[in-house]
Amino acid sequence: MNGALIFAFNNEQIDYVRMAAWSARSIHRHLDIPVCLVTDVKVDDTVFDRVVQTAAGVSTSRHFSDFGTNVIWHNGSRANAYELSPWDTTLVLDADYVVASNNLATLFELDQDFLAHNHAYDVTGRNDFSGLNCFGRHRMPMWWATVMMFRRSKQAELIFDSMTMIRDNWQHYRNLYGNSQGTFRNDHALTIALGIVDGHTLDHSAIPWSLASLTPEHELQQTDADTFRVDFTTDNNKSKWIELCGQDFHAMGKKTLGDIVASTC
Repeated sequence: MNGALIFAFNNEQIDYVRMAAWSARSIHRHLDIPVCLVTDVKVDDTVFDRVVQTAAGVSTSRHFSDFGTNVIWHNGSRANAYELSPWDTTLVLDADYVVASNNLATLFELDQDFLAHNHAYDVTGRNDFSGLNCFGRHRMPMWWATVMMFRRSKQAELIFDSMTMIRDNWQHYRNLYGNSQGTFRNDHALTIALGIVDGHTLDHSAIPWSLASLTPEHELQQTDADTFRVDFTTDNNKSKWIELCGQDFHAMGKKTLGDIVASTC
């Protein structure tokens, strides 16, 4: 069975569980697959087809610019996706990933055991993501853990086992790859894991389109079920806006997405 898996661990600023419930409704509507929530609290919302309750795991402090403060970030459980997922083929999504089309259904049709994005971009064109699409002293090309598809297979199991090893020995791998960021990130762990499993060839199949992203400084409004307005300011201080209609995207600014969720749920 195909299904989605969303990890959601709340903190003082962000209600990720509520965000996941909002996302689950869109996943049901567009992809017609069941959704499993992974969280550390009891959740009775019937929008979720399954709920797996587990400890939040590794927690770190990370600065969120849209909140203007450091936020406790419970992001250490993603490496457990293989063992926690109840599905044969799993689509792992960030709670802040907006599903506004059926594009992700294509991934289930591809003959691959594991897929993720290896390139992201700013939907407004304002920000150059060249620094975000790599990491570390050696500028390793980065794979994004925002969206992952995996099938029950030896390859997928090895990737997640490697992510677990990297998470549990993060300081070693941080030093090895010359990563100046002290905060553990699943994107970095996934990148290193894929390198280990693929023999450091940088040769792994990717999701066949780039990861559309919206950075925190831009304003986001929902104007219809699958239509969003993005307001931003240009270099010469002019106000502009674009409309995203039927476009999946990663809402990197949690505050504006949280406001949308709060107003619609």
